[in-house]
Amino acid sequence: MTDTILLTREQSTAIVTLNRPEKLNAWDSSMRESLRQTLIQLNQDEQIRVIIITGSGERAFCAGQDLEETMQFKTGEEGRDWFMSWRDFYDALRCLDKACIAALNGVAAGSAFQFAMLTDVRVGHSGSRMGQPEINSGIPSVLGPLLMLPRLGLSRTVELTLTGRMMDGDECHRIGLIHHLVDSDQVMEKSFEVAAELAGKPPIAMRLNRQRFREMTQADFDDAFAKGAAIEAEGFASGEPQRAMQAFFEARSTVD
Repeated sequence: MTDTILLTREQSTAIVTLNRPEKLNAWDSSMRESLRQTLIQLNQDEQIRVIIITGSGERAFCAGQDLEETMQFKTGEEGRDWFMSWRDFYDALRCLDKACIAALNGVAAGSAFQFAMLTDVRVGHSGSRMGQPEINSGIPSVLGPLLMLPRLGLSRTVELTLTGRMMDGDECHRIGLIHHLVDSDQVMEKSFEVAAELAGKPPIAMRLNRQRFREMTQADFDDAFAKGAAIEAEGFASGEPQRAMQAFFEARSTVD
């Protein structure tokens, strides 16, 4: 583990905590790699039946990509390579043999919204804001629409992608993104309750069910990465994302 990814165990449940609270738990490439390795190791641990993923602090599950990293890209090739790195990262979650719960203690934005959608059960509260704000940073969205479409339908997927609007926990619960909406101080308690139920399911059936869900979505997943590499390369080659991110940090420094 690293100091950005914390791991504890409660009987057959592993609790993975995204621990970068000064950045609202936003991840850079190093943090994502640590999380990927953690998930791979837990998948091989026969004592673990369920994984809960949550964020450190009270404000954020994860704010998504650390823009200070992507703001530094100089070429389209850097944008393309960065995009392609998400494949192995998401596959670490998609290829789990055991159930995974997102304990949404706060905001889940952009890639963290996508990551949360890949978990099996999501527990949150009214302040658990979720959405796809990448357009506000000049980043074209590829994986977000892929994951939103089967869960939310085309109309809402288009609206969320093009506006970058964030949804509150009540809306997320109403449209099925959050399965269990509880008070903020009950998110982990409810997550453990769900974990106990899932841990009691037959493990071979659990593995085969998750395998089948992965097979059902594999073609679209492959297509997104085949098409997305060129999309992200063009976007970052234009310099628009870098300019938008720079403007964001300049505006924030003025407020601070």
